[in-house]
Amino acid sequence: MPDRFQNRLPAILSLLLLSLFAAGCSTSPAKLAAEGFETVHPPYVSPPPPQQGAIFQADHNISLYEDTRARRVGDILTIVLTERTNASKQASTSTSKDTSIDLANPTLFGREFRFDLPRPFNSSKQNATLETSVESAKAFDGEGDSAQSNSLTGNITVTVAEVLPNGNLIVQGQKRLTINQGDEFVRFSGIVRPQDISPGNTVISTKVANARIAYVGEGMVADANQQGWLGRFFNSKWWPF
Repeated sequence: MPDRFQNRLPAILSLLLLSLFAAGCSTSPAKLAAEGFETVHPPYVSPPPPQQGAIFQADHNISLYEDTRARRVGDILTIVLTERTNASKQASTSTSKDTSIDLANPTLFGREFRFDLPRPFNSSKQNATLETSVESAKAFDGEGDSAQSNSLTGNITVTVAEVLPNGNLIVQGQKRLTINQGDEFVRFSGIVRPQDISPGNTVISTKVANARIAYVGEGMVADANQQGWLGRFFNSKWWPF
């Protein structure tokens, strides 16, 4: 082995191990899913100075004709999760084809056409003719089916992140539950139409447009349910075999 290669061997091995580690490691799904679900706070506006001797104060106004439904940035809204989907697919294909061809021996000047083959090809010692027949048959059968179903129920309270020009509300938020040595995250975002908000300031998830729902976890239980970094490397696109 050349001395130059021996001197570079530790660096090559270190680079290879670093590549394996970088390809196998990945950011936690819970951390990746947190983007776009942060709580949005309303902009802070300095209250006007109090007016001495006045019954009405601008910073303590109370409307007698408005309900408690969310309508401004920072208002809270309760989402009732009622997600339930069922999907199934089935396909079946069957084909067959039979072919048969018969060719009679042609005649030449009223006599059948015959010729002698060499002895290795004509063991019966008879004159050969051009009479032949061909038969073929093929068939194909294919069948496949797929089914998937999921269900998610519960409640999550989110905040209004933005009010669109047409009055629709962009809402987003998350709920975090710590159970023993793990954390569970329920995250939600989407676009809510004010007309779909009930007087109790709730809306069902099936009426939310562009809904994004994430249910992920962190901790010992989530880590035990994940494949190791070396196994993920062998199952990644970087593994050439």
